[in-house]
Formats: sequence, structure tokens, C-alpha cells
Amino acid sequence: MRKIVKVSKNIFFTFFTMILFVTIAVFIYHNYQKVKESSLISEGTPVDINDKEINVYTEGSGEDTYVFMSGSGIAAPVYELKGLYSKFAKENKIAVIERAGYGYSDVFHDERDIDTILEQSRKSLMESGNKPPYILVPHSVSGIEAIYWAQKYRGEVKGIIALDIGLPHQYVTHKMGMVDSLTVRGLNLLTKMGLHRLVPSAVYNPEVIRQSFLTDHEKEMYKTLSYKQFFNDDMEQELLQSYNNGKKSVNLPIPKDTPILFLDAIADENENSKYTKQKKEDYEDFAAKLLKGDVIKLKGTHSIYLYAPDEIYDLSMEFIK
Repeated sequence: MRKIVKVSKNIFFTFFTMILFVTIAVFIYHNYQKVKESSLISEGTPVDINDKEINVYTEGSGEDTYVFMSGSGIAAPVYELKGLYSKFAKENKIAVIERAGYGYSDVFHDERDIDTILEQSRKSLMESGNKPPYILVPHSVSGIEAIYWAQKYRGEVKGIIALDIGLPHQYVTHKMGMVDSLTVRGLNLLTKMGLHRLVPSAVYNPEVIRQSFLTDHEKEMYKTLSYKQFFNDDMEQELLQSYNNGKKSVNLPIPKDTPILFLDAIADENENSKYTKQKKEDYEDFAAKLLKGDVIKLKGTHSIYLYAPDEIYDLSMEFIK
């Protein structure tokens, strides 16, 4: 019996030592790579905000400026959203805001309350030469900021093209629970240790690599930025503050004068799910309260900008005109 116990202890010690060695090695490699990645030259215009920088990428020209706002965790928006915004840039001016902690922007290490996020976006756009009014093109969690923007600064928002967004009241109704909160914090901790570098498919969207809208160089930059920025402190706080940020918007009147086109992404396997039906109902209820609102179903996953860029562009042009 004692021999079995001794052997078991030796096995456990050996296993623990191996895990510790691998973790330390990955951590050292992670920090070495971060030093290299910090020297990347940004693709866009860096705007100084309290000694840190927000990156704004601008392309095209035209009467309207379409402002692309990425969803949570899209670590390299300038590259991941290119397949969509390049359609708009042919006949319009586009701007891609890389929020704090995203893309070529710095990590700000603040609490990511919605007023701070919005004021950073507004200042970054104006100082990079993009004046209002804007047509906002938010995805996912950016729906909170886009709607709040229209609520607080009605004259700055000409319209919203909502790409499968989360509505403010949804983040309030479905408040993040203890398990989800711990998961978010745990993922952030694992990222600081560099363990995300062992799972590339979780760091960046393989579909971006499979498609052809990026050059080979851009694909490498996309991967590099994704490793550098993946689930950092700003992304963590953005999710943890989603309830409070949604509540601030819910407490204000709905921006009924702002035209909003809700593009509802529905994957075939989820078409009859309770979540899908509720999302559609929420969009329709919100649109019904607007002077001009519409809900259109698009076939594809949540990252709908990768699967239906031409359709999104055509529907947007028709809606805005």
C-alpha cells in the first residue's frame, strides 16, 4: 500500500513539474512576443487620449461616414471587418474605431463604463478628421454604445446599421451571473499567462484566414494583433460592465428619431431555438418604437459581416437612402 502511495506521489509530482515547466516556458515566450508585437506600426491614425492612443482607420470619401464598431473580443477590427467595410469604402467614407484594448489601440486599464467609451470614440473620430453626423455600424456588444450615442447626441447619429447587436435591455435582463463572471476573469488570467498562444483557433477567427479579402501580409498582422490583444483587461472590463452600461441606456428615452436597421443573423442550426425567437422579438419591439426601423433576417453566424458582406451593403444603401 505504501509503495502504491509513494508511486502515486511521484507521478503527481512529475506531472505537476511538467505542467509548471510548460506554463513558465509559455509565459516567457508570451512576454518575449509582446515586446516584438509592441513595435508594430499602426494602420490608421492614432489619437492621443490622456497619454494613450486610440486608433482610427479611415478610407474612402463621400457625403456619409460609416463608423464600424466591432463586437467584444474582436482583437484586430481593422483586419477582421475589412471584407465588409471595403464594400462601403468604394462610394462612401468609412472609419473603423479600435476601442481601447483593440487592434492598434493601447490598453487603457480603466473600468470601461459606457460614458468613457463613448467620449473616447467621439474624440477619436473628430481628431482624426471624421466629423459628424455618422452612420454607425455596430456589431454585438457595440450595440450598447451605438444606441447610447444616439440617445445622448442625437444630432451626431444619422442612422444605425445594427449587425446582430445586443440591445441594452438584453444585457440588463440577462445580467452576467457568478459563473460567467468567474469565467471571464479566469480567461483574462490565463491570457496574462500567455496560454492563449497554445490555442490559435480561440484567439482569432479561422474564417478570416480562409477568405480572400486580406493579403498574406495582412493575415499575418491579423494573427499577430490577435495574440497581442486577446482578452486583455479592457476586454474583460467591457464584459463585466455590460449590465451597468446597458442600464444607463435603458434609463434614457429610446432614440425614436434615429433610423435603425436591425440585421438579425440566424444560423440554420439555431433557427428554431428559444434564443433566436426572443432576439427577433426584441428587435421587432424596438424597431416598432422608432419613426423608421426595420428588421431583416440574414443567414449566417453571429459574425455575419464575414458571411453576407454584399447583402449587408445593399440593404444598408437601400435603408439609408
